[in-house]
Amino acid sequence: MQPPKPPKLVGPLRWCAGILLVGGAVGGIIAINHNGKLEQGNAAPAAIKGKASTLMVARKHGTCVDSVQNPLRWNADVETGDRISCFNRHYAERAGSWLTTDFIANEQGRQEPIIFYDSVTSKPLFQAPVGRSWDQFIQESTEHGWPSFRDQEVITDDTRVLEDGEVVSMDGTHLGHNLPDGKGNRYCINLVCVAGQPPKAGVVEGGEE
Repeated sequence: MQPPKPPKLVGPLRWCAGILLVGGAVGGIIAINHNGKLEQGNAAPAAIKGKASTLMVARKHGTCVDSVQNPLRWNADVETGDRISCFNRHYAERAGSWLTTDFIANEQGRQEPIIFYDSVTSKPLFQAPVGRSWDQFIQESTEHGWPSFRDQEVITDDTRVLEDGEVVSMDGTHLGHNLPDGKGNRYCINLVCVAGQPPKAGVVEGGEE
């Protein structure tokens, strides 16, 4: 699979919460603070800071250890997931596209936080809602266009924020970007990148239990 070509800067452009959205199936994301400097990486907690030079290297499938799972959870689009997760560092699924999946229909009404797994490895990366209601999580995510997680919703074992604010997994899966706001860090994540199936019972990394 070839890496996706960045979209041409034509068509509708709009600013949303500090993000430049470029029309097209895959929109470019540029997050800029009021000084015009990229500060998303610096704002992340020390425990999840990572380096692009060691995490986002060439692997078996782009930057990923393998292709994304098929099928993905919630009927998320596999082709988009593979392109965004493994052959991309700067672009995102279309704003609001996560609302076209089965996510809300399948998960609404759950009493426990939802675990979001890496679309390649099934390692847990986020859990939500934590410290807020389901409605608050959905409202914020809907307003911004992508699932939006807060610090307390990050599973720190395998989630990292790079120097420029890019959010990735320890296995090289691109996830999204950290876009801090007045409430703190907001991890703006592509659902197709965290729609992995839950790991099968009795199976651990590297083989059978």
